[in-house]
Amino acid sequence: MNAAATPPPRRKPVARWLRSELPQLLLMLLLLAAARDSFANHYYVPSGSMEHTLEIGDRVAVDMRAYGVRLPFTDVQLLATGKPGRGDIAIFDSPEDGVRLIKRVAAVAGDEVDLSEGRLSINGVAMQARDQADTELFQQHRARLDLAYGGGPDLHGITVPAGQVLMLGDARGNSHDGRFFGFVPASELYGRAVAVYYRRGDGFGWRKL
Repeated sequence: MNAAATPPPRRKPVARWLRSELPQLLLMLLLLAAARDSFANHYYVPSGSMEHTLEIGDRVAVDMRAYGVRLPFTDVQLLATGKPGRGDIAIFDSPEDGVRLIKRVAAVAGDEVDLSEGRLSINGVAMQARDQADTELFQQHRARLDLAYGGGPDLHGITVPAGQVLMLGDARGNSHDGRFFGFVPASELYGRAVAVYYRRGDGFGWRKL
């Protein structure tokens, strides 16, 4: 009599699932990462350089398409979609050490800048709101300044070169910004901050910037 054939070992359900689903899962994660890198992202505010507009610990939603669509995971711009405007809060890498920063676009190409005791004038026009001494108006944006540390270095008679922007913090005396590292190429702004979606003490919400 022949011995009964040994049945083949049954494949474990987890191993079978991994073999069939893992490639699709990895592809989905890759697509999500690419979308985050090219279309939408978020930023954690690590310092008080943008107070009172942004507070330490704020989590900010960022539109990565505001100024251009980039090839995922690179700095190569595929399509120009807009230009930085005065008052935008934008994300960029520091020209000094590459650290990613968040500051306000205070002036754009061709603007003549005067900054005295932390208060900004563009082309001879003061940005200060008439009804609020520590607020500046940039068309669609309002900058809530923090001058508790003073105004920081002044600027006088400076004209922003073509293709460049001047980035400043709203806490003028507590911000390492364009007054120290110079102008930033407009093409190197990664995206525009659109809203604070989480603030310590207040929780989740949607505070438009």
